[in-house]
This record gives sequence, structure tokens and C-alpha cells, in this order.
Amino acid sequence: MKKKRDKTSNQSEENRRKHNPIDKDKITENPHNLPYAHNVGSAVIFPDDKDRIKSNAMSAMVEQTNMQMKQIYDQMELLVQQANDLKKRVEISEDIYSAEMGFKPLTGHTYHLYEKEDGKNVLSMIAPEEWPNGNKYKRFIASARLMGDHSWEILKKGEN
Repeated sequence: MKKKRDKTSNQSEENRRKHNPIDKDKITENPHNLPYAHNVGSAVIFPDDKDRIKSNAMSAMVEQTNMQMKQIYDQMELLVQQANDLKKRVEISEDIYSAEMGFKPLTGHTYHLYEKEDGKNVLSMIAPEEWPNGNKYKRFIASARLMGDHSWEILKKGEN
């Protein structure tokens, strides 16, 4: 009897192996290539949210380019300010070099530009507040320091 059972159990075992209740479209020879977990102990795999990835990348790109544009804008503002300062130095330098001078100005020293009664300008070593009996000229124009490049830096501007 034992032999019969063994034979019967072997046949049913073979039938079970031949008949797989799982659909062949739902099994694979390479489960590690599946885009999802293939058994209970596998790590959970979430599909990539491609729209969110693109949105995050786009936001980062916009933020970076805006930051770089602000840096460039700030640099442009600084260059404009430097150009305006240079223009003012040229203007006062032209006024000083066209003024009367009774001395040779030295680099690094401060001098004072005045307008005389006849409308001509004069360069003086005496500041407006240093005149003993008040300013002898019609009006104070500016105090300036002679720079190394022979342009003049305005230190104090007079009233127009």
C-alpha cells in the first residue's frame, strides 16, 4: 500500500508543478528587474514623480538665475556710480585747472576753489572757515584733494 501512495503522491506533485495557478504574464525569470517589490520582505519602491522632479529642478534654476541676475545688476549699479563719480572728478578738475593759481598744487593736499567778483575762479590753500575776516571771494565752490593721477577728488561742495 505504501508504494501505491508514493506513486499517487508523486503524480499529484507532478501535476501541481505542471499546472501553475499564476498567470504567466504575471511572473518573471528576473524579479530583480521589476519596477515594484516582488516579495513581502522587499523594500518598498515608489515610482518617480517626474512632474515634481521637473518642477523642483525648474524652481532651483529660476532661483539661481535670479540670484545671478541680481549680482550682475548690483555690479552694474556700482559701475554706474563709479562712472558718475569719475565724471564729477573730471568736471571739478577742469574747473580747477582753468582757475587762477598762485602756487603749484601738491599731490595728496587739499585746496579750495572760489569764485571771484569778476566771475573767474581761483584756487586757494585757505579753507572757507580759515579766513580771518570772512571769505574775501564772492562764493565758495568746493574743497578738493589732488589725486595721484592729477584729477581732483571733491571733499566738500559749496552752495550753488
